[in-house]
Amino acid sequence: MKKILMLLSVSILGGVLTLGGYKLFIEEKNSQTAVEQVSELPIFVPTNTTTDSSSIIAPNFVDAAEKSLDAVVHVKNTAIVSAPTTMSDFFFGRSQPRAQVGTGSGVIISPTGYIVTNNHVIQNANEISITLNDNKTYMAELVGTDEATDIALIKIEADKDLPFMAFGDSDSAKIGEWVLAVGNPFNLNSTVTAGIISAKSRDLSGRNTQSFIQTDAAVNPGNSGGALVNTNGDLIGINTAISSRDGSYIGYSFAVPSNITRKIVNDIMEYGNVQNGILGVVGGALNSKFAQENGLDIAEGFYVSEVTEDTGAEKAGIQSGDIIRKIDNVEISKFSDLTGYLKTKSPEDVVNVTLIRDGEEEIVPVTLLKPSITILQPIGKLRNTTKKDLEKYNIDYGVKISEFYEDYKSDWYNAGVQEGSIVTKINGKKLFSVDDVQNAVKTRSFNKPLLIEVINKEGEKVVYSFR
Repeated sequence: MKKILMLLSVSILGGVLTLGGYKLFIEEKNSQTAVEQVSELPIFVPTNTTTDSSSIIAPNFVDAAEKSLDAVVHVKNTAIVSAPTTMSDFFFGRSQPRAQVGTGSGVIISPTGYIVTNNHVIQNANEISITLNDNKTYMAELVGTDEATDIALIKIEADKDLPFMAFGDSDSAKIGEWVLAVGNPFNLNSTVTAGIISAKSRDLSGRNTQSFIQTDAAVNPGNSGGALVNTNGDLIGINTAISSRDGSYIGYSFAVPSNITRKIVNDIMEYGNVQNGILGVVGGALNSKFAQENGLDIAEGFYVSEVTEDTGAEKAGIQSGDIIRKIDNVEISKFSDLTGYLKTKSPEDVVNVTLIRDGEEEIVPVTLLKPSITILQPIGKLRNTTKKDLEKYNIDYGVKISEFYEDYKSDWYNAGVQEGSIVTKINGKKLFSVDDVQNAVKTRSFNKPLLIEVINKEGEKVVYSFR
């Protein structure tokens, strides 16, 4: 019995010691470890997951879109066209002309109904109709066009003042700046897409005759003639072209800058045609290879290789070998920078030309003059005549053939017409200057031959017909 009690006492004592040791040593350590884990949690789990909104500013296009939507219209062009002659026409008779419909967009630029669009949108139109963003439709009248820049001005007569867009300053637009392309394609009411300005002074012709704003805002067929708008809602361009292999948007679109458009519109309204002011220089953009070959320290700017006689540049003393760096406050790095800015100017305007000559910078004021040279497709270059030129043939009007296109040169020579001969009329209209040449060609009836009257080397007036 005593042995049993002894064993039971030892067991109880052992249990007490075991429990006491656990409480004293093991449980206390566990609680300390738990406290350490809790203290480490803020290192891995942030207590605030919000970000500072001032560090990220998302562009907001709502105000710009609201200013633009009602001023952009749908343009429908109806032209009467005839199919090409086929063998079946000889057996079954000539097929009747049919109506062909083209569509595009336009921008209202005055409350009285003047609308800017692209020339290619309304070209050869027999009828032009305009649908506003509120679905009202009006017939439009063609005021004038400029084929070189693809700009046209049309007008509608509405019964109230119309919403319109103000021209912005396209020269101050920056690469990387957000823009909206607003159009009315397929009569879907105005549609807005967004992008940035990718480049300026783009020339797609390869002849340095264009100066587009390039954007990556989505522009598709039907958007031609629509508005390119900055975030203030100002009109900074007229959407005109896309770069595409299949006719659909793939990332590049091009707009005529607003400063060029505004000048063209003002000229058409005031004179009926575009009044261009020329500087009178020939040359090209500098690059590192050209600079190295010619011992130049500058690899950017416009290199003057020739100065045209009787122009503002010649009268101001600009010389071959000069490098033009700026015109007024516009930097010139390529030919399209130069031509683009000059398209915003008129004859008799004075521009300040910043140039480099013999390593020294000079600022030369130049008065722009009317063009004295133009291009006529079946011939080549034509220029204004002098009094001496006219006295030679005893005439008092005409323009002189300055240079033949190489492809036509032998044909004209065989016909007895040489460089220096005088072109007196086009389609019966007398030519007093190269401006008259362009006007005569523009007003020629569609599908009518071009009749050119030339004085040959025998002093005879001969009329040549071109299709």
